[in-house]
Amino acid sequence: MDDGSSVTVGILGSYGGRNVGDEAILTAMLERLRAARPDARIVLFSRHPEHSRAAHPDVEVAAWEGVCRERISEHLRRLDVLVLGGGGILYNTEARRYLRLVRTAQDLGVPVFTYALGAGPLTDESDCEWVRATLSDAAEVTVRDEESKLVLEEAGLTRPVTVTADPALLLAPGDGGDALLRAEAVPRGVRLVGMSVREPGRAAEHLDEDGYHQLLATVGDFLVHRLDAHLVFLPMERDDIRHSHAVVSRMADAERCSVLHGNYRPQQVLDIVSRLDLAIGMRLHFLIFAALAGIPLLPLPYAGKVFDFAQQIGAPALRGVVRETAGLLLAEVDRLWDERPARAAHTAARAASMRLRSGRTADLLVAYLDRAAPRPLALHAAPTSATPTG
Repeated sequence: MDDGSSVTVGILGSYGGRNVGDEAILTAMLERLRAARPDARIVLFSRHPEHSRAAHPDVEVAAWEGVCRERISEHLRRLDVLVLGGGGILYNTEARRYLRLVRTAQDLGVPVFTYALGAGPLTDESDCEWVRATLSDAAEVTVRDEESKLVLEEAGLTRPVTVTADPALLLAPGDGGDALLRAEAVPRGVRLVGMSVREPGRAAEHLDEDGYHQLLATVGDFLVHRLDAHLVFLPMERDDIRHSHAVVSRMADAERCSVLHGNYRPQQVLDIVSRLDLAIGMRLHFLIFAALAGIPLLPLPYAGKVFDFAQQIGAPALRGVVRETAGLLLAEVDRLWDERPARAAHTAARAASMRLRSGRTADLLVAYLDRAAPRPLALHAAPTSATPTG
């Protein structure tokens, strides 16, 4: 600690990369930590420090990519704990980048707490070795789903792993969605169906770009005709804009689509999602936002984390975007619309249960901090519950 009256917490994850899902995780994590430990000093290790400083002006931000060990160590030595996560950061070729910094912290005697991590695909032996070497020594290992726990176990991790839920589940919808949609010239008084697409890459190795663009274009045209709907594409990363336009370009009814271009904060995207009538998509946090808003949703799994979420939320567990035929997808869309009142109620109940599990991660971290770095005397009289009520 810097002094005897505060606790210093480092946070390391995929932050500053302009991904709405990752920033939603960070936003929820910071809210819970500040509510429970207002004495905490926070050092955020960011991929793009300027972006993080603008988004979180009350947090100290440190660069870590391309920074030498000596400079990183100056920040790490000040920490009472380094929080790794949350989100999907432990996958092939990427895991070792984060875990090198984790090992540096451990070498300096700084304990590490993993916060609702996502893992997989994780088959590269070098990355698996880093997982075994670093997480075996962690103070606590929590993951956001059963799939991630299984991935870590298959990588050779033998220590106990606690399954909680994604931190972003602690956010709550607000009332700003209508104004944001008006600013994007989305028509009013019509049914709105949200769609989310993503790029192929290391986290989505089996996506065929042309194939899934055409598949989703077919689904989009069906939605326009079946529901007399207007489609709203919500990019969760900037490159999603390009892939959204690629889907729209293959549709017969492209004029019935809007691709949002605003640079939105997580809360704003959640507010937009809450104004939809239906949600169909690939990005995990788009689907989480739909669940939080009580919107009937159809996940399009491209990876285990989306399939796992579909199962947890009680949505149709499709085999994956690249394996489904258009006919099967259209049948599920049709069924989702016909059953939407029951589906919405079921989704809301499942989401409430998942929120409770999500809160457990923060509770475990706060309990660890209270043991390792007791609160100043003035804080002991403060309420300990930090569960959001909104």
